Amino acid sequence: MRRALLSRTGLLCATTLLMALIMQAVSSQTAKQAKPTKAQPTSVCVQCHKTVTPQIVVDWSLSQHSKNAVDCSDCHGSEHKSAADVAKAKIPTPETCATCHPDQVEQFKKGKHAHAWAAMKAMPTAHWQPMALMEGMKGCGGCHKIGLKSEADIKEMKKAGDVGFGLASCDACHTRHLFSKEEARQPQACQTCHMGFDHPQWEMYSASKHGVRYLLKQNKTLPANAAAPTCQTCHMQDGNHEVRTAWGFLAVRLPLPEDKGWAQDRMTILQALGVLDPDGKPTARLDVVKAADVARLTQEDWQRERDKMLKTCTKCHSRTFARGELEKGDRMIREADRLMAEAIRIVADLYRDGILKKPEGYAHAFPDLLTFHDAPTPIEQKLFVMFLEHRMRTFQGTFHANPDYALWYGWSEMVRDLSEIRATAEELRRRHQ
Repeated sequence: MRRALLSRTGLLCATTLLMALIMQAVSSQTAKQAKPTKAQPTSVCVQCHKTVTPQIVVDWSLSQHSKNAVDCSDCHGSEHKSAADVAKAKIPTPETCATCHPDQVEQFKKGKHAHAWAAMKAMPTAHWQPMALMEGMKGCGGCHKIGLKSEADIKEMKKAGDVGFGLASCDACHTRHLFSKEEARQPQACQTCHMGFDHPQWEMYSASKHGVRYLLKQNKTLPANAAAPTCQTCHMQDGNHEVRTAWGFLAVRLPLPEDKGWAQDRMTILQALGVLDPDGKPTARLDVVKAADVARLTQEDWQRERDKMLKTCTKCHSRTFARGELEKGDRMIREADRLMAEAIRIVADLYRDGILKKPEGYAHAFPDLLTFHDAPTPIEQKLFVMFLEHRMRTFQGTFHANPDYALWYGWSEMVRDLSEIRATAEELRRRHQ
């Protein structure tokens, strides 16, 4: 009997000890669950915004930020606590992103996208446009917002009715609040801005063999490891956020070519861009072009970007083939420059002979291509379209492996533009006499 009693006593002690351990574990776990963590937030921000902006919370919860304990306050600060103080929520800037992504932000700041806002504001007639289109981001500003902005720029944006959205730059490609790296790697991420009138890269790419093959990969017709470049493959090699090209946006560069005819044509185009005066001397606008990084101004800068592109092309093509295709693009720029320069000289002669009067605000009696649709006469309107729409498509279509764009939407249109400009100039001269 004594043995049985001792046995029951030992069992009771063991059971009590086990129950105590279980209760301690449950208590500890309950305490952990009660304490908010960033990985599984129970913050006021998330709970409130599940009702106010539920899809923002859904995107954030799917993001790597959520998985890596990056909470709302890390980007927006902690001063905004209720509907009464919404203005206290900070709008992120590239510096905010640089806290965790310093290399990418540093690369971005060296590249052309960082200059997008400044380039837009530098256009001679930018201040003539409705503010809603520019600072309000419903026209040029809608894409150029990716560029870095000064305090003065931000004040202008607020005048246009914007409270400061669009400052982060990074979210132009990594759209908020998912900020997906995978999304930004897709060619469609570039489509919103790189399409349309003066830079239809999406239309050219998506209809080219490169683009078609990648779209077939996306819909699973082709296997995932089939060769097919995206925009990022060619323009963001190894994830580099500089996004630069050899010829730049305007396809003009220095030094001038050894081909004397082409050198003279490029000089004429530079004069019409306002970076050289009618006598061929540099103007103040050259500094703007340098600051906006829209052109390569040394042979070394140009060659560095060309070598990067050639290296990318040779992942799928032989070096001989790749070099030959890129050189065809160079030659098409030369051919397009020949037509463009002739058209500019026709209009410049109208200024020289007093048939077109120098508009108020023009530095020189010479056509200015950067006035765009605000050009003062119909013949200069045609000249602007020839330059910014048709010349662009001629060389961009060639480099993007889209022969139809290069010919019918580019070269053919330039030929017709030149014919119309010749005929209009002759008519203007007859009227003047």
